[in-house]
Amino acid sequence: MLQQPMAYLNAGFLESAEARPIRILSEYLEPLQRFKEQKVQDTVVFFGSARVDSRERAERALATLRARGVRDADQQYQMELTKTRKALEWARYYEEARELARLLTAWSLSLQSEHHRFVVTSGGGPGIMEAANRGAREAGGKTIGLNIRLPFEQDANPYITDGLHFEFHYFFMRKFWFAYLAKALVIFPGGFGTCDELFEILTLVQTDKLSKQIGVILYGRDYWEEVLDFKPMAEWGAIAEKDLELLQYADTPTKAFEELRAHLIAHHLEPASAQEAAAPGIAKTRG
Repeated sequence: MLQQPMAYLNAGFLESAEARPIRILSEYLEPLQRFKEQKVQDTVVFFGSARVDSRERAERALATLRARGVRDADQQYQMELTKTRKALEWARYYEEARELARLLTAWSLSLQSEHHRFVVTSGGGPGIMEAANRGAREAGGKTIGLNIRLPFEQDANPYITDGLHFEFHYFFMRKFWFAYLAKALVIFPGGFGTCDELFEILTLVQTDKLSKQIGVILYGRDYWEEVLDFKPMAEWGAIAEKDLELLQYADTPTKAFEELRAHLIAHHLEPASAQEAAAPGIAKTRG
């Protein structure tokens, strides 16, 4: 008689609808194990558009377009030229995210701790995510990528630390890991996904499902004040006036780093020994 595999080794069963709870639990337990092995205590999460490119690649794209020798009267060429010039302008956010991640990581490496503190974390893909992982790696620190498997995008960027590249099937489990270890967020200009992640974290903080001592920095005041105006929410009574204090703004890597460092020192380094005793390797959050 053909021997049947044990249920937990049965690939057909594990991929079935009935085994969905097991798959969900796996996306909690497997990252938990790896974070403990890598001694990651907590994180600073960078959110932002996947469509932002580095200055080098944006400049190369513009040069390639201009080299085509198309007449200025060509309408399609002018549309492409405008778009490519905008991409070059947009590239400043890539370079500034990269520099901020480098500054933050260099500082975190100077802290006296047996665990890795305030590890730069991104969604693992291109754009601002790549910039954040790249800057942290250039500083010599660990850096995390929480990638999501999608049918049309996104490949993980090459700057994630070995052992800290995660692939998720479930968006909500990926969001869980963004929130669970985070002590601060930096939100660079982005689209629907970036706004979704921002509002999810703000809601958890506002409703006391996360520690209220989580710093949130909106990077790029001109962009965010044009896209999102929170003041009418308070004026209409949809949020409390004090909820506006959950957000800080920054326009340079130095300013953002100063805000982050002040917040992290004030709320998450004193007393460090008590924090580490409470949950070695994993930050304490509300259950």
